[in-house]
This record gives sequence, structure tokens and C-alpha cells, in this order.
Amino acid sequence: MAASGLLEPILVTGGTGMVGQNLREHPALSGARLLMPGRAELDLRDAAAVRAYMQLHRPVTVIHAAGKVGGIQANMRDPAGFLIENLDLGRNVITAAVEAGASVVLNLASSCIYPRDRTTLLREEDLLTGPLEPTNEGYALAKIAVLKLAAYLDAASEATSLKSVIPCNLFGRHDNFKPASSHLLPAIIQKVHGAIQTGAESVEIWGDGTARREFLFATDFADAVVHCLQNFDAMPDLMNIGLGFDYSINEYYQTVADVLGYSGGFHHDLDRPVGMARKVVDVSRLDAMGWKPRHDLKQAVGLTYEFFLRSAV
Repeated sequence: MAASGLLEPILVTGGTGMVGQNLREHPALSGARLLMPGRAELDLRDAAAVRAYMQLHRPVTVIHAAGKVGGIQANMRDPAGFLIENLDLGRNVITAAVEAGASVVLNLASSCIYPRDRTTLLREEDLLTGPLEPTNEGYALAKIAVLKLAAYLDAASEATSLKSVIPCNLFGRHDNFKPASSHLLPAIIQKVHGAIQTGAESVEIWGDGTARREFLFATDFADAVVHCLQNFDAMPDLMNIGLGFDYSINEYYQTVADVLGYSGGFHHDLDRPVGMARKVVDVSRLDAMGWKPRHDLKQAVGLTYEFFLRSAV
């Protein structure tokens, strides 16, 4: 065990993604024995390869953060791909970790798994109590199946403790800023930056902008994950990680405009899909563990924009 209280070695799937990179940069993991194989080293879709990797390296802690992710456009374009790949990744990683004798497995789910028709805070007890949002149903079904698999294996295993966290939407350093596949906030940053560069007088917003979303800075999410691992025995088997409050789409656009210094206007395309009207998680269980985020929205947008500018060079 490291001085940070984390059990090593630590395997992080999706190590080259946004969550993986933010975990790598966390101070508690500095100098830790981290296993963060990229796809060229380990294809997580290959069950035999994952099993062999686990048996060879014998990680004590496994954080399953890998996944096929994307925004509304990407999910609507390929629902089968999002379902199949995320199901395969989760099943392969979690079953191989148990077979290899890992002590701790933390599975990362998604708030997309909650019913679409809720306007109140989403509680862990709400899982499987209503229909899913159609625009990302394939992704959500895979995440639910993997979460349930982790729970079943936890009940059956004496050597391995498996728990899942349900993050709200994430954004931040190491995000994907590609217009065709990015999530809301990096897409807004890219669009507003582009408008500044071209001198555009207006930026398009999908829908009327009144839909509400909760976005947690990825650096803060990584800190929450480390906090969970350091207090794993006290952590619930299933727990939301988020802010517990949200902003409207229009407010996100205006905040990005303020931070980036964009003085133009906005126009709404009412024919575009907007997804759920509201999606914000209840963080009562997280609060009970004594964790709070360290950055407000403007700070997080500013740090994300700094990363965007450096990565775009």
C-alpha cells in the first residue's frame, strides 16, 4: 500500500482518455505504480488479451474508466456500436480483474443510466425505474449491464470488492473538442473560440437553450475517485459523483462567452435534438463521505480553455 492509502499496482483502463489523464495528474498518484495501457498495448475488446494482461500484471486496484463515448450526434449515429463496445469493455475488464484476484475494482458508470422523465435530483434508487433517454439508450444499456455485473460479482466474490460510481457529465483538460463527437461544454468552447477567430456575430445553440445539465470538472472528478479509493470500505456500493446542481444550456454558452471574451450573440435552432430536459444527480451519499469539488464553473472553463489553446497549437 502506498503512502496515499491506495493499493498498488493500480490499473486504469482508458488511461489515454480524459478521466485517465486527469487521474495520472492527481498528486496522490504521483510516483504510484500505475498501469495505463493504451489500445496498441492492450485491446480491451479482446477478452483473452485482457485476461492474459491481468494474470501477468496482477493489479491490486482496478479503475475501469475506458469506454466508447460521444455526444448526441455520435450516439444517435451508432447506438449499436456504443452498446456492444461498452458492454464488451466492461465485461472483459471486470471479470478478468476478479479472476486475477484484484482486491478493489471501481467501475465508472454514467448518469445516462437514469430514467429520462425525472425533473428532480436523480438518486441511486432511481436506477431501472423508468424508460431511458432514446438519444443515448445504447450507451446507457451497456453501462447498466456492466454496473449490475459488478454488483453480482461483488456479492459472489470473497477476495474482490467491486463498487460503482455514477458521474454526472464531465469536461476539462484532455477533453475531446472535435465537433462531430464532443460533448456539450467542449463543443461550446470550440464553437465560441471559432466565432472569435472568424469574427462571427452569432453562435448557434441547439434547441431553445432551456434544458439543464450538470457538468463536473474532470480534475475534480479525479479527486473524487481518489477519495473513494482512499475510503473504499466506507464507500456505498453505488454512488453518484457530481455537483448536485445544474445550469441551463444558455447559461453554459454565456459563461463560456464571458470567459473567452466573446461579445457576439446567440441564435437557436429549434429543430435540433436536445435530449433530456434536466439531468442532475443527488450527491447525498457523496456529501456523507466528506468530498466537495474545488473549482467553480468559470475557473473550470478557464482551465479547460487554456488546455484547448495549448493542444490546438
